[in-house]
Amino acid sequence: MPSKPARRAAGAVGAKRSAADAAGAKKTAGKSGSGAAGAKKAVAKTAGGTKATPAGKPAAVRKAAPPKKVTAAPEKATAAVRKASSVKTVAPEPPKGESRTALVRRARRINRELAEVYPYAHPELDFENPFQLLVATVLSAQTTDLRVNQTTPGLFAKYPTPEDLAAAVPEEVEEILRPTGFFRAKTKSVMGLSKALVEEFGGEVPGRLEDLVKLPGVGRKTAFVVLGNAFGRPGITVDTHFQRLVRRWRWTEETDPDKIEAAVGALFPRGEWTMLSHHVIFHGRRICHARKPACGACPIAPLCPAYGEGETDPEKAGKLLKYEKGGFPGQRLKPPQAYLDAGGKPAPPLAGR
Repeated sequence: MPSKPARRAAGAVGAKRSAADAAGAKKTAGKSGSGAAGAKKAVAKTAGGTKATPAGKPAAVRKAAPPKKVTAAPEKATAAVRKASSVKTVAPEPPKGESRTALVRRARRINRELAEVYPYAHPELDFENPFQLLVATVLSAQTTDLRVNQTTPGLFAKYPTPEDLAAAVPEEVEEILRPTGFFRAKTKSVMGLSKALVEEFGGEVPGRLEDLVKLPGVGRKTAFVVLGNAFGRPGITVDTHFQRLVRRWRWTEETDPDKIEAAVGALFPRGEWTMLSHHVIFHGRRICHARKPACGACPIAPLCPAYGEGETDPEKAGKLLKYEKGGFPGQRLKPPQAYLDAGGKPAPPLAGR
């Protein structure tokens, strides 16, 4: 795919050629209103990235179009947003031409519209208590929540408490966790954090960030998942989907998760952080995919400066949708009732377990 500068250059060349064609059409039509209208229509279409076909032009001339199709964002997406700054800062700097106030408003509008699209957004890991959520989140590294949800029922049935898991035989735990990948390292982490919970916190999961990040295998992302969804304490979950989308939306140019957390957190009230994370992650899994984003089916396309990176044809984009948007099962075996009421389907259990 050509770079953005290349696409803009191609669009500019195409616009100039079509403008010249339109001028010729106007001259040929003389004083007739139809010729002028046709020329203006052709120029307008070319600016949108489509082929120019002035009224009355011979077939040979109508085929003269830009060498490559240029996909333009919807009219509501401003040119200022498309020209984002590449400067990296911890505090979010708005794209060139977009004021700080405009960036905050655009970011919050995106969140509001995603809340309407995903009113049932939720953590997609099955859990019944903070300990289960903590273990499941650690296991979700380098695999899907679906695979974790298919695996943890067997784990928690055999080791329901930190005391049980801390005293387990490592080889037996490894066999249960094998489907999640990196099962030896994950076994060491979940058994280690279970032992730490027993020895340092009386077998209870602590509700403070500074305590959680001291546990084996627990970083800020995992800690905020637990704090936000098990304790109701706001936090931003910067996973791979969150990182991808906030950069596409030009909320920040940072690449370090901690700096992304700080930059995005500055755009929203603290109380919105947990649900913001769910909205963004839901959208990243269902529509704004890493390799083939379904731009033509995206409800926030007018606000997205990266519109056009993926499939823009609505029909083709619709075929890229995943989970409930595409009619497929979701990630959880036991999802919230609101999700089921909205048409979501529970995932199947792991075969053989």
